[in-house]
Amino acid sequence: SQGETDIVVLEKGYLCAGASGRNGGGVRMQWGTRTNIALAKRSIQIMKGFARELGINVWLRQGGYLFLARTEQIAKRLEASAKLHHEHGVKTQLLTADAAREVVPQLDITGVKLAAFNKDDGVIFPWPFVWGYAQGCVQKGVKVETFTSVTGFTQTGGKVTAVKTDRGDIACDTVVLATGAWSPPLAAMLGVKLPNEPHRHEICSSEPLKPFLGPLVSVLDSGLYFSQSMRGEIVGGMGDPLEPAQMRLGSTSRFLARYGRAITELMPTLSRLKILRQWSGPYDVTPDNSPILGRTPGLENLLQLSGFVGHGFMMAPAVTERMARWMATGESDELFERFNLKRFADGRLEREDMIIG
Repeated sequence: SQGETDIVVLEKGYLCAGASGRNGGGVRMQWGTRTNIALAKRSIQIMKGFARELGINVWLRQGGYLFLARTEQIAKRLEASAKLHHEHGVKTQLLTADAAREVVPQLDITGVKLAAFNKDDGVIFPWPFVWGYAQGCVQKGVKVETFTSVTGFTQTGGKVTAVKTDRGDIACDTVVLATGAWSPPLAAMLGVKLPNEPHRHEICSSEPLKPFLGPLVSVLDSGLYFSQSMRGEIVGGMGDPLEPAQMRLGSTSRFLARYGRAITELMPTLSRLKILRQWSGPYDVTPDNSPILGRTPGLENLLQLSGFVGHGFMMAPAVTERMARWMATGESDELFERFNLKRFADGRLEREDMIIG
C-alpha cells in the first residue's frame, strides 16, 4: 500500500518512447495568447538552468525561431502576435523578406510577405531532458516504473481508489493523467470522454552538415519547420492536412516527397541532402488547440494534463511546475479552471492559432 507522500510514475514503454522522445525539441516564446507566452518564457528559463540543477546536458541552443508568412492572413497573425509579445517582454522582430534573408542567407524568399524573429527561442535535445527529470525524481524517492501498462481502475464514491497494471494494483489518493495523445482511451476506462484526437506528424533527420543554420525556420502557411542540431543534422517536419485523425505511427514516402519539395524550394542548397532517419509522433489535438488541465468533473481526484497540440514538450516544464504547486498547497490557480475539461460542455473555448501544422 502507498503512504501519503509516495509518488509512482507509470510508463508503458521505455522513457522517451512516446511524444516526449519524438518531437523536434523546439522551444519558443512566440505564441498568440498571453498564457502560452508566459508558460513558454518560464519553460525556457527552466531549460537554461537545467544542466546546472540536474547535472545533465540538454544541449540548449538559443538560435531563435524565424517564422515566415506567405499569405496576408498569416502575416496579420504574425503582426498581432508580435504586438502581444512586446507587451510581455519578448523581443520579437517583424522583418521584411530581405531582412529575413540576412538572418538566414540561404533562404529563397520568393513569395514571403513578412517574417518574425525572436533570438531567445531555441532547440534542445529532448531525450536527456526527460532522463534528467526522471533521474531527479528517483533521487527524491519517486518510483519511476517503465514497461508497466495500465489495465484499468477501481472507482469508489466518485473517486479513483486504485490503478490496475499488468504488474499489480496500486492504491491511490490522486491520479494524474499525463499521457498526451494516449490519454483518451485511458480516460475512457473511467467513463470519461476526452475530446482529444491524435494526428500523426512525421519528422526526419539528415546527415550532419557543417553548422550554418542559426534559427529554427518555419513557414506557418504550410507547417514546414526545420533546424540544425548541435551535431549538424537538419531536423525537420511538416504537417499533412490529408492525414486522418487516428493513432498511427510509422513513416511514409508521401511525407518525404512533400517535405523534400518544401524544404528545397525554401533553401535550394539542401537539394542534395541525404536523410538518415525518419519517424513520427502524435500531435494531441483538442477542438480549440488548447490543453485540458485540472480536476475531472465527477471524478475529483483524477487530474487532467493533456491536449497540447504538438507543443507539450516545451510547455511541460512550466505547466507541471504550477500543477505541482497547486496540488501541494491547494492554492487556486486560474490555469486549472480556465483550461478545465468542463469548458467544452459549457461552450467556452480557449483558442490558440500559432500552431506549427
